[in-house]
Amino acid sequence: MLKKITTAASVIALCALAACGSGSGGAGSGTGNGSSGDTITMGFAQVGAESGWRTANTKSIQDEAKAAGIDLKFSDAQQKQENQIKAIRSYIQQKVDVIAFSPVVETGWDTVLLEAKRANIPVILTDRAIDSDDTSLYKTFLGSDFVEEGRKAGDWLVQNVNGPTNVVELQGTTGAAPAIDRKKGFEEKIAAKPDIKVVASQTGDFTRSGGKQVMEAFLKSQPKIDVVYAHNDDMGLGAIEAIKAAGKVPGKDIKIITVDAVKDGMTALANGEINFIVECNPLLGKQLMELAKKVVKGEEVPARVVTVEGTFTQEQAKAALPQRQY
Repeated sequence: MLKKITTAASVIALCALAACGSGSGGAGSGTGNGSSGDTITMGFAQVGAESGWRTANTKSIQDEAKAAGIDLKFSDAQQKQENQIKAIRSYIQQKVDVIAFSPVVETGWDTVLLEAKRANIPVILTDRAIDSDDTSLYKTFLGSDFVEEGRKAGDWLVQNVNGPTNVVELQGTTGAAPAIDRKKGFEEKIAAKPDIKVVASQTGDFTRSGGKQVMEAFLKSQPKIDVVYAHNDDMGLGAIEAIKAAGKVPGKDIKIITVDAVKDGMTALANGEINFIVECNPLLGKQLMELAKKVVKGEEVPARVVTVEGTFTQEQAKAALPQRQY
């Protein structure tokens, strides 16, 4: 009987050892949630599919993960922070090798990111930053300089209007980094010209329908609107619909400045319905996969990786459209 018990105990011990080495490792293990060989498993929590920019961003991440041989676990948070937190916790439980996400809002991430850190799973922020005093919660932030985007929009306005100018602002999602920063950068630049005044500012949630609804309200409440500053193309395109419905000519009666430079926005710019677009490049997939491979290996990466972007006038949009990838 003692011999049988000893043998059974040995089998249990061997099984336990096998389980400990079965590819359940966290960051740097190269085995993710049990995938074989050196395959890296990435958990990616996307904001949603609120705009043409976001759709292009998602496609870039999915395509480049495939090209890099990275096993991608993807979730769509539908613009809700609680859904992103739930997805990140799921990735921690699955013991992925690296987590990447584009935060819906700036605040409220410390608890879940501390859970990832304790599980030894590195985190990469993409497109949007977070507001946290603990920078050890993530390895790097890959994305645009949103404040600079706002400055570029403000610069163009300062240089292209004279006399009293009333601006209405279509803000992005409340609390989101691009909404906060694009507003900040824009205000910095127009401060140089006191004649330029933002007479109304409201969120359109980065959606075309939101932009249309808010612009309809602005047209009713504001006696004089000279310029629309939209935090993304989709809201600007929604504003165009509202302006046309009100019997005005977008781009002439009311000037329009947007951010993104997706195809629909660039087409409107080429047609003269938008006057100026600040680029925000959504094709972050390749850079993200390169960073993921480095952090999983434990290599040092820059704390901030800024994407290179430009601006577009009508003529520049016409020239760029035939080769536009998004």
